[in-house]
Amino acid sequence: MSARSLDALFRPNSVAVIGASADPGHVGAVIMKNLLGGKFLGPVMPVNPAHDAIAGVLCYKSVDTLPLTPDLAVITTDPDSVPEYLRELGRRGVGAAVVLPPGWAKLPREAKRALSARMLEAAAPSGLRILGPSGLGLVVPGLGLNCSLATSEAIPGRIAFISQSASLFSAVLDWAGTKGIGFSHILSLGDRVDLKYADILDYMAQDPHTRSILLYIESVTDARSFMSASRAAARNKPVLVIKPGRKLWSIYPPEPSEGRDEVYDEAFRRAGMLRVGEIDALFDAAQTLARSRPLRGDTLAILTNGGSIGIMAADALLEGGGGLANFDAEASESLSALLGPNWLRHGVVDMSFDAAPADYADALRALLRSPHISAVLVIHVPFPGISADAAASAMAEVLAKTNRTVLACWMGYDPASGGALKTLNDAGVPTYETPDQAVSAFVHLLRYRRNQELLMEMPASLPSEFAPDPDSARAVVERAFAEGRLTLTDPEAKEVLGYYGVTAVASQFTEDADDAVAAAEALGYPVAVKIVSPDIPQPFDVGGIALDISGGEAVREAAEAVRSRALAHVPEAHIEGYVIQEMGKRTGAHEVTIQARVDPVFGPYVIFGQGGIAARVTRDKAVALTPLNMSLARDLIFRTRVAATLKGAAGQPGANIEGLCLTLNQISQCVADLERIAAIDLNPILATPEGVQVIGAAIRLTPEAQPNPHRLAIRPYPRELEECVTLKSGRHVMLRPIRPEDEPAHFAFFKHLSPEDLRFRFFGVVRELTHTEMARLTQIDYEREMAFIATAPGDDDAPETLGVVRASTRPDNSSAEFAVIVRSDLKGQGLGRLLMEKIIRYCKERGTRELTGQALMENGGMQGLADKLGFSVVRNYDEEVAEMRLPLNDPGPGEAAPKPPANAG
Repeated sequence: MSARSLDALFRPNSVAVIGASADPGHVGAVIMKNLLGGKFLGPVMPVNPAHDAIAGVLCYKSVDTLPLTPDLAVITTDPDSVPEYLRELGRRGVGAAVVLPPGWAKLPREAKRALSARMLEAAAPSGLRILGPSGLGLVVPGLGLNCSLATSEAIPGRIAFISQSASLFSAVLDWAGTKGIGFSHILSLGDRVDLKYADILDYMAQDPHTRSILLYIESVTDARSFMSASRAAARNKPVLVIKPGRKLWSIYPPEPSEGRDEVYDEAFRRAGMLRVGEIDALFDAAQTLARSRPLRGDTLAILTNGGSIGIMAADALLEGGGGLANFDAEASESLSALLGPNWLRHGVVDMSFDAAPADYADALRALLRSPHISAVLVIHVPFPGISADAAASAMAEVLAKTNRTVLACWMGYDPASGGALKTLNDAGVPTYETPDQAVSAFVHLLRYRRNQELLMEMPASLPSEFAPDPDSARAVVERAFAEGRLTLTDPEAKEVLGYYGVTAVASQFTEDADDAVAAAEALGYPVAVKIVSPDIPQPFDVGGIALDISGGEAVREAAEAVRSRALAHVPEAHIEGYVIQEMGKRTGAHEVTIQARVDPVFGPYVIFGQGGIAARVTRDKAVALTPLNMSLARDLIFRTRVAATLKGAAGQPGANIEGLCLTLNQISQCVADLERIAAIDLNPILATPEGVQVIGAAIRLTPEAQPNPHRLAIRPYPRELEECVTLKSGRHVMLRPIRPEDEPAHFAFFKHLSPEDLRFRFFGVVRELTHTEMARLTQIDYEREMAFIATAPGDDDAPETLGVVRASTRPDNSSAEFAVIVRSDLKGQGLGRLLMEKIIRYCKERGTRELTGQALMENGGMQGLADKLGFSVVRNYDEEVAEMRLPLNDPGPGEAAPKPPANAG
């Protein structure tokens, strides 16, 4: 299916209504009424062979008889007729269709599936895009376009609202109207036969009329596309999401195919989005993120003329995970001089009920001068004789001279009266009706900031000795699967983990007590004895484990004892044998657990938390999607309560946190590499100051004959694209995809670039790149962009970056734009050509149709290289740039071949 521009859907100049009706209860009549009743300026053309006119508008008998080709069509005929209409519209050149067939919701699931396939087949030759079927349609308030079944009018604004729920679509429209909230787009996705979240997110991320994106999500189908689009959108503008069922699914687990809520939660966080729980909170957070300045920290100062109200707000802040600001000496002296000695009440600045407007301005000015205060919440409580409007005006004068975040709550103030709220909103201050709403918005701001920092954080490098051997590990797994087993023995599981560098206590599987004694003698005493049974997943629960056993006779007795206890609990259990293993070093050790699972939606994820028996009571755990890096692993650890003890306290030594992070990366890599693995359970893991040691290990396999090799929601580092080359000087260089941990070497690389080379690369003067800018260059989404670096050991044997080429691919893979630069002191070695040939091969192999680039007119070297590589080079003398294009693959169905640029010379 083509992924052509969605302008036909979101910015149409004309609309046709297929199945338009004069019957007030018919979908076609509602669509006609909404289209004609709005301010849409383009022609609306009803199509229905049974009518000459509808609502006073000339009606056409068929698609072929339309006087002009519409950009957009709305199909309101019965479901069976939709595929043929899509085919006709596609032949006519229509770009998009909103499909709202009456009776769709009542069709059996199989009938829906068959019709959906026919719709896609009909639209494929032309590349026509489909919104729906089902849902409520589309509203673009700025165009006066209402192609929906909703009866409420929408106010133009800067928020895009995308909903999977038809009922919420209408409810939000009604609710937003009462709140004066405006939208750039409102969209009901319906059953998502064609257009999905990823398509819409890609469009809204680039739409200049959209400032923030709000999502209501019930389920995600294509997780990798969703994550790529979400991560790209969240780097440009706030993306907020509501997903229902957070509490419900903890009581009533969802269907296996729907995915776990905790994994959805982590996916939203990993994508840099902010998840909220209520509609009010969704729009409050959107307002806050759109209007507030970037936070400098995570503390809030509360300034109010009502001390008790301020203390209640402080309680809400602390309960929500925020922190109260500390006041430095300068701020304290200023506030004492202004408000007297009793201004501070439990961390709240209390101006007293009779504070004058000047007090608001002076106190706020004192707070904003303090570098220790991240943001200020001003709460105004109404009192007789105190002008709320004047206090707001005084504040606004101060805010005009600051770039700090200030929130406001004017309690008891009628929003309809304008005045104070308009003054504050005009000054860019988010306003809230209650202190709780204001505090909640600040906490959302904190969470959003942390999620964004997670997107931009530079991870520490993995230790160089982490060199997994996936082929040997896969052989162990495939051998067990070939034997018809879906569970590895403890020794097999530890062997697999050993190929990934995980340290585990030695163990042996034995079938009888005599062999158990021999195994114990070989391992050395003391040992643990554990039964093995497919009918008893947790031997500890049935007394199937004996610890600290020494001596051959004691091992024999322990084997018989654990067998007897297990059979007493599960009489029909089949006991396959015993695992004999070394006793781990427990003195000063912390017990933790690491698990890996495969979510049906987002693929493999890792769980970290409290280990041992206590894990069942505390339920202390956190999850993270694979792939991990050292920073993400550390973040995972410190989202659990057990992390506080791992740091060490009260004479208890701390654990080796770096060792735990490495182990998490090893498990993450293992479950990502081995598609046959369904679950890994390591419990307990002993974490000591010296390192990490796995005691118990279990690996379960999937019964699927052909597991999905592309199951990761975030594409991992593509190691298979690494390549060694030789420069003209004879120097050996590695060409490989860039990694986040390349950031320090990339800073050093930029220092070796001449001002002229930097100007050629960035089309202007570049003095220095910030961490955020460099993070965007080194932390890429391999699913939709690629950067290959040339790296080799330097004089000090540390790796140094010698050159880089990158290609940013359009979401539909129709084209990619390249940029290349080589260290200024290494020109003439052929490195630029090697990098360009690498990116050309890569783009061609992934099906990209065209590679494009621009060079300044005076950059003759780049133009000459492009010409040698087969690019067409067209010089645009008006823009003083050269346009370079290289066709790579033929266009797909419904897609036109790219046109060469016009010669501006």
